[in-house]
Amino acid sequence: MAARARLLALAALVLVLVLTTAPGADALRSLGVGDDAGAAVAQGDAAVDLNATAFDAFLGAAREPFAVVEFFAHWCPACRNYKPHYEKVAKLFNGPDAAHPGRVLMARVDCALKANVDLCSRFSVDHYPFLLWGPPTKFVNIKWDRKQEKSEIKLIDDGRTAERLLKWINKQIESSFTLDDKKYENESMLPKNASDPEQIVRAIYDVEEATAHALQIILEHKMIKPETRDSLVRFLQILVAHHPSKRCRRGSAELLINFDDHWPSNISLSSQDSSRMLESVETDDHKICGKEVPHGYWMFCRGSKSETRGFSCGLWVLLHSLTVQIGDGESQSTFTSICDFIHNFFICEECRKHFYEMCSSVSVPFKSARDLSLWLWSTHNKVNERLMKDEKDLGTGDPSFPKVVWPPKALCSSCYRSSSKTGDEAVQVDWNEDEVFSFLVNYYGKMLVSSYKETYMESQEKKLVGHVGPLSDDASSSAARVPIGAALGVAIASCTFGALACFWRAQQKNRKQRNNWN
Repeated sequence: MAARARLLALAALVLVLVLTTAPGADALRSLGVGDDAGAAVAQGDAAVDLNATAFDAFLGAAREPFAVVEFFAHWCPACRNYKPHYEKVAKLFNGPDAAHPGRVLMARVDCALKANVDLCSRFSVDHYPFLLWGPPTKFVNIKWDRKQEKSEIKLIDDGRTAERLLKWINKQIESSFTLDDKKYENESMLPKNASDPEQIVRAIYDVEEATAHALQIILEHKMIKPETRDSLVRFLQILVAHHPSKRCRRGSAELLINFDDHWPSNISLSSQDSSRMLESVETDDHKICGKEVPHGYWMFCRGSKSETRGFSCGLWVLLHSLTVQIGDGESQSTFTSICDFIHNFFICEECRKHFYEMCSSVSVPFKSARDLSLWLWSTHNKVNERLMKDEKDLGTGDPSFPKVVWPPKALCSSCYRSSSKTGDEAVQVDWNEDEVFSFLVNYYGKMLVSSYKETYMESQEKKLVGHVGPLSDDASSSAARVPIGAALGVAIASCTFGALACFWRAQQKNRKQRNNWN
């Protein structure tokens, strides 16, 4: 009995020591780490310490698209000196105060521990510190060495300082993070800041991000087909004319110039052809909103969880911005282009169907930009009402950014004639639509402006003679029935960007003809 009592006392002492020296549960949960043994965050550290017990399970369950794993030895002086550098970068991505959470998982493995010897051998660790990069799931249950071809795991060969490591990461994910980046507290929709309309000016970066991400999805999923090609052309024409970002307007024009080179209208693209076209676009280093976009993070549209808001929010802002900047004569063609774009290229099946059903329910053509803007606003609120119920039932919403009727009173009190709650807690509003439209024009039009300096194309735009009227619905609808060269001609009627794009297109064809002649 005495021996048993001593064993129990010893076990209790060990438990106390473990609890007082273990990392805080809150810190682990902030990284999506459970209470499993083998994954821990040392006090004050941002990088997650892994051992052989939890390595595969932890990385297999990680939500981040990329991971950096440092293999080191605690007795190694160079490793001790490198740790502050690694931690500087890890603090950008890991932990509750991360500036860019959900982007890169930063982890480390101590190869000097006997339990990790086989794990380090799996990855052919031959020096310290040894850094590997890749999608977290690609680290799971594999044996890797640097001679492998076509492996998604890469050796980081230029990360010996925090600055060089971050530069390497930025190059991989085409971002522009800096070591000075701080946690961005998104205040655009929080109740305490709902009365601050100037938050929307930050959304210009998210609209660029969403535009770039949409094109990336279209290319990666090989969604440009003979039957969808013309709808993308029409949507790009609208972006050329009305995108709130100057450099996205320029990039859209450049994409239109070369569109039929990448996606000819007279062939049916096989999977192999489509892959070759994608490689061609990537080789040309085409970025629809500039080489520095996407930034790799959201600002106005940033959610409190990595899986909330983001792309869908940025796309909604873009669509609202387009509808408040078009001319009345473009209203029906813009409506058709938006509906077709979502129907053909929005990859969320349920959302796509719901949106297209609402498009199909419109029986009378739009005669003004006001009518289209109010329709999109009403449609967005209907979507929010549906998601509000689903998220409440399933617990999948963002607690910091719950779905609400838009705009809230704090942003536009004059938009409300009256409001009341129904039996199911839904809000019933008697809207003043004149005030709503005025709010939309100011919020998504006048305030959402690009902060970039005048682009080269815009400086050339000023040299063009005259400024023709907006794209008519009849002219736009005909674009789908003509080759891309003629479709670009239609863009002349939309804005001078289209004229410049058409001019450059003609020059390009003339050069090709001269080269062929010679």
